[in-house]
Amino acid sequence: MLAGGIGGSSGDMLMHSLDTVKTRQQGDPHMPPRYGSTSASYLKIFREEGFRRGLYSGVSPALMGSFPGTVIFFGTYEWSKRHMIDAGINPTISYLSAGFIADLAASVVYVPSEVLKTRLQLQGRYNNPYFKSGYNYRGTVDAFRTIVRTEGFGAMFSGYKATIFRDLPFSALQFAFYEQEQEWAKNWVGSRDIGLTLEILTATTAGGMAGVLTCPLDVVKTRIQTQQNPDASPQKSSQASVSSKKDSRPHGPSQHTSSSSSSPSSSSSKTHSRPISTSSPSTSTPQPGAPILRTSSVFTGLRLIYKTEGFAGWFRGVGPRAVWTSVQSGTMLVMYQYLLKKLESLQESETAPII
Repeated sequence: MLAGGIGGSSGDMLMHSLDTVKTRQQGDPHMPPRYGSTSASYLKIFREEGFRRGLYSGVSPALMGSFPGTVIFFGTYEWSKRHMIDAGINPTISYLSAGFIADLAASVVYVPSEVLKTRLQLQGRYNNPYFKSGYNYRGTVDAFRTIVRTEGFGAMFSGYKATIFRDLPFSALQFAFYEQEQEWAKNWVGSRDIGLTLEILTATTAGGMAGVLTCPLDVVKTRIQTQQNPDASPQKSSQASVSSKKDSRPHGPSQHTSSSSSSPSSSSSKTHSRPISTSSPSTSTPQPGAPILRTSSVFTGLRLIYKTEGFAGWFRGVGPRAVWTSVQSGTMLVMYQYLLKKLESLQESETAPII
């Protein structure tokens, strides 16, 4: 559990800036989208917003959720995997099932941190003049207080189902790929120690393949978590629907501010939903009458995104996601195996009889 926690949080911190780029590409409410290629988006965020408040925005809640989440994950994964294999269950099924079970156990910790992380990543700097995301929190504590006050504590688990739909298959595929590749590598080398090169190769390819395959679910998760909650206040929701008839232009949500001088329109900002982008990043003209993502249903979100953006909409941000999951998985799993061997050897030396 300790080896997994250190490895997982190290991988998350290393690749956080690329995760920010992916979040901006997936949750961009502007039309046309402000962020195109991964490298151009990275440089644009760095140039306009800086490193700490731009590329590494949301790093505090990410760290707070990453370490305990991966501790729970690896502890549950190893325990359930070993019990299923000892019970005679097929190893591949055991790896898949253990990944599902472990991620479900860890989700209670990492989903609230994911909500805070994603919104802070999307807003970037406080009072950001370059990117109007619909959120404007002073920091992690202010974001938590504002979300609970304006949307209720349940909003901390917004997108929970979408996150589960993304992470359960990702974890299952990642560890099924990884365990199978490890077996192939051990058979090929003829030893349990396959060397650093094969350790990195098996870990990065497993994470990268799982990341690409689950990208559509990641897009839906980002859209659901960064939309405003339309059900937070039924009365205000009805008022918003009346006012929206007067203005047929598609628009993003009002900015959240924690200051007492907020305008009346900002007080009802939680009743608005983020419109789904109606074109691919390479298109400059939006389609009229774009439907609004006003749902917590993963399948409805997938259908609406495909309807408005096509197949490319499902794979928005797939480039940075593939790189992120590859490097993050490589860092996490290689460090996990290294620390596991070190801790096991330390434990063996402590328990060895003294002659």
